[in-house]
Amino acid sequence: MTDISRLMRQAQEMQEKIAAAQQEVEALRVEGAAGGGLVRVTLTGKHILAAIAIDPSLMKAEEAELVEDLVKAAHEDARKKLEDAQGAAIQTATSQFSGMLPGFKLPF
Repeated sequence: MTDISRLMRQAQEMQEKIAAAQQEVEALRVEGAAGGGLVRVTLTGKHILAAIAIDPSLMKAEEAELVEDLVKAAHEDARKKLEDAQGAAIQTATSQFSGMLPGFKLPF
């Protein structure tokens, strides 16, 4: 019975660490950039677009398509950074539990 209670305690600890990591991830803010920094976007940990900054030099009618492409590229850059940060936070939270059960793999 000691092994089962130890396993249950470890599972509870893992749940607590994952919950803490999720809160940490939700509090994240990452910035993506494109065009050498002419366009920057900020995403929150909940994938909400919090801010867009466009250099005034791009505010010309003939630059509209370029600006649209740069906004998309900056958003993609920020999204990738956010996913990397989220993955790292979950990995850190669950790393001590990797050997908890032989053959048990976390879905992250």
